[in-house]
Amino acid sequence: MRVLVVEDERRMAAALQRGLQAEGFAVDLAHDGEEGLHAARHGEYDVVVLDIMLPRLSGYNVCKRLRAEENWVPILMLSAKDGEYDMADGLDLGADDYLTKPFSYVVLVARLRALLRRDAGRRPSVLAAGDLTLDPARRKVERAGTSVELTPREFALLEFLLRRRDEVVSKSEILEHVWDTFDTDPNVVEVYVGYLRRKIDAPFGRNALQTVRGAGYRLAGDGG
Repeated sequence: MRVLVVEDERRMAAALQRGLQAEGFAVDLAHDGEEGLHAARHGEYDVVVLDIMLPRLSGYNVCKRLRAEENWVPILMLSAKDGEYDMADGLDLGADDYLTKPFSYVVLVARLRALLRRDAGRRPSVLAAGDLTLDPARRKVERAGTSVELTPREFALLEFLLRRRDEVVSKSEILEHVWDTFDTDPNVVEVYVGYLRRKIDAPFGRNALQTVRGAGYRLAGDGG
């Protein structure tokens, strides 16, 4: 899933980016409040990690403005402030969660995944299409009870498609949410779709991952 990290401490921001990318997230960075607000307004993010103490515009104000514009992207606030009133302020302004520095990276990732599945209709803890299942927390994929080994990129692609099952998604949408750069050759999506088919469909005689000519790809909700 695609994450925006708004953090002015560049070393911490880079560390968060590397760690989240290793977990299969696509990550963009912003280093001040105005830059973060602009990115959150115009980018299609699944979750925002937002520091409070930011140059130019505080995290509180970024959150407040997004909610005033009815932008409901999930927001996890980061802060060196651990007072209960600081936490209450962040949540009252519309943040979905709050984590104080220093924090456990394991807890951060777990909380992000919890935010991603908060809408139970679209974000269950285990994603499924028929007998194809993917458990994001355990990094485990199974088909008809058989474990399927995927690379991190294949896993991220399958997770995105499962979250959008039965929907047609374009190559550009896939690139935006699964890859970290916008100048990647779109043909790489076709290559990885082929890899996935050889692992989740072909050995089981299924056709879940379908090409919609001229539009993109669709993962059948019944598992094919």
